[in-house]
This record gives sequence, C-alpha cells and structure tokens, in this order.
Amino acid sequence: MRQSVKSAILVHVLKNKINGGNTVKFIRQFLIIILISFAGELLHAILPLPVPASIYGLLILLAGLQTKVIPLKAVDEAGGFLIEIMPMLFIPAGVGLMVSWGDLKPVLVPIMVTIVVTTVLVMGVSGRTAQFVLKKEEKKGAAAPAAPAAEE
Repeated sequence: MRQSVKSAILVHVLKNKINGGNTVKFIRQFLIIILISFAGELLHAILPLPVPASIYGLLILLAGLQTKVIPLKAVDEAGGFLIEIMPMLFIPAGVGLMVSWGDLKPVLVPIMVTIVVTTVLVMGVSGRTAQFVLKKEEKKGAAAPAAPAAEE
C-alpha cells in the first residue's frame, strides 16, 4: 500500500476517533472490502478468463449488496472514504504516464482518437439507455391505476 494512502487512512481513523466515531466499525468495513477484493483475486487466478481481478471483486460486491447478503451499512463508510481519496490514487498512474512519455509519443494520436471516439460512443449509449429506462418507467406509471382519493 502506498504511503500516501496509509497516511490518508490514518488521518481518517484519527479524525473519526476524535469526532466520537466508531473506529472499529470503519476498520471492519475496510476489512470486508479487502476480503471481497481478495476473493476477486482468487477468481482471477482460478478462472481462465481475461477479466481483471478488480472487476471480479466489484461484481462480488455488487451481487452481495443486491442480494442483501452484504448490507450497505457494512461497507458504507469505508466505501465513502475510498471514494474521497480516489483522486489521490490516480497520482501513481499519472507519474507512470509522465515517465513513459517517450514510449507514448509515437502513438499519441491513435490513442487520443480512440479515447475521443469511445468517450462519445459511451455517452451516446448511456444517454439512449437512460431515455429508454425513463420512457419505460413513464409507461409503467401511466398504466398503473390511480389510487382512490380518501374521503373525509
């Protein structure tokens, strides 16, 4: 684990303790997320599919939350903390890109074209999907009979 992430966790735990929060609960939630990530790593090692271990972990967490096997309150605060520090987690990747600039320079134009095209494609598909879901919900709402008004 990077030193900056360790520092951020320590600051969060200390702030939580000072504010009267339950540090043990935070650590338990973080441990649940780590165990799910480990299960994703195991699936990645066992299954011969080209799927990253982090995706397996996210799918396990999603399935657990959807089926209520893992209640949201069991990972809520630790998940919120990880989202808060997410920008800091991209620093090593950015530094790696700067170090690899010499290798990336010749293929920069094709990479940028791919990024722009896929971004526009994802935005379009996401928008169409959202419109489809909204129209479907509107039809469902219009087809449902209105509840009778309470008489006074």
